[in-house]
Formats: sequence, structure tokens, C-alpha cells
Amino acid sequence: MTVVAPGILLYSVSQAYQEDAVSSDKRWGMLIDINKCSKGCNICTNACTAEHGLTEHVRDDIKPQWIRKVGLRDKETGREFSLPMMCQHCENPPCADVCPTGASFKRADGIVLVDRHICIGCRYCMMACPYKARSFVHEVLENQKPHTPRGKGTVEACNLCVHRVDFGHGKKPACVEACEKTGHGAMLFGDIKDPNSEIYKKLREVSSTALRADMQLNPGVRYQGLSL
Repeated sequence: MTVVAPGILLYSVSQAYQEDAVSSDKRWGMLIDINKCSKGCNICTNACTAEHGLTEHVRDDIKPQWIRKVGLRDKETGREFSLPMMCQHCENPPCADVCPTGASFKRADGIVLVDRHICIGCRYCMMACPYKARSFVHEVLENQKPHTPRGKGTVEACNLCVHRVDFGHGKKPACVEACEKTGHGAMLFGDIKDPNSEIYKKLREVSSTALRADMQLNPGVRYQGLSL
């Protein structure tokens, strides 16, 4: 924490956000099996809220939501699905393309982040995101988590629990870990470039879908069991 002026403190950016801490030899991604995702289950969203301290909100329809459950219905079969929706960590992120300050950026390992120090709150990235995966902080925050620096007037979104990825010695994002503990096993996380990783092998065994594939964003999050 750095003193900028009397009474004004600036939280130092974690090393997890430094580009030189990562390599393009890896690309972190997630595979979500919607056949294992229960409609009434919110374990993943609750885990995310607890991990990052996303408890404050101005009103019920304006609150931080880094991951949400989306309901879908097949018009032909009537079958209903429930799938977790978060930042898709695109290879070609439109949020970064429209950001005037470079606050929205993609790390070499594929994780898309927001640097709150240079975010000016213009919200262009929110408009550019086809997944509606970003939130805006409307009020002063208290009791923040030290691993998740946040601030009023800035945009935020799922960061794949980057603090866990970088410093957790193999730890998985909170949502994935929570889903595994329930026994559902709907979420699989790992390095999609590593031939020895479980997710690499799984992506080659099953059919998976990228949301809004027509935009050619090549997201790092894929869905199994979803037909669009």
C-alpha cells in the first residue's frame, strides 16, 4: 500500500498482474459440462462472491456479478439448460480493443484483466463485451480482500482467480473448486496448451462449444453439451 497524499492510499498492484510473471507457453481455460450443471445450484456464484468479497450493491439489480447462472431452452426439444456465464477470456478480447487507457488487457497466458489504477470508468468495455460479463463499481468499498483490489468508478470481471493461479501452487479458481467439492464436477480448469493436462485431453475427447463463435474471439471458456 502506497501513500499518494495525506489520507489517500493506493493499493499496490499484485505481481499476479505483471506481464513478466507469465508466459505464452500456457493458456489458462475452462470447460463447463452443462449436463452436470444443476438449474437450482449456485455453488459457483456463491464461491466467487466469497472469494472476492462481492457483497456490496446499490440495489438488487445493480450489484457486482463476476459469474452468473443463465437459463437456456431448446425451442425444438423444450430441454432446459443452466450454465455459468463469466468473462470468456477471449484470445481477441473486444474489451481490450476499445479501452482508451489500456486498463483492459490480456496477459500472455490468456487471462483477461482490468488494471484499476488506470481504468477511468468509461465503460466502453462493458458495451463491447458480447457476454455482458463486466460490472461497474458504484460505491466506495470497505473490507476488501487483499488479493482482489477493487475501487469505486472502475470496471471489473472474472479474473479466473489469478491470485490462485499465480501463487496458489496449483490451486484452481474458487468456482471450480467449489463445484468439485459438491461432487458435480461440471467445471474443469487448466492449461489448454499442455498435452498432459486433463482439460487438454478432455477438449479432444468431447465436442465443445464456444459462445458467439461467429465473432471469432476464440474464448478460453468452452461448454460441453451445448448446441447452438
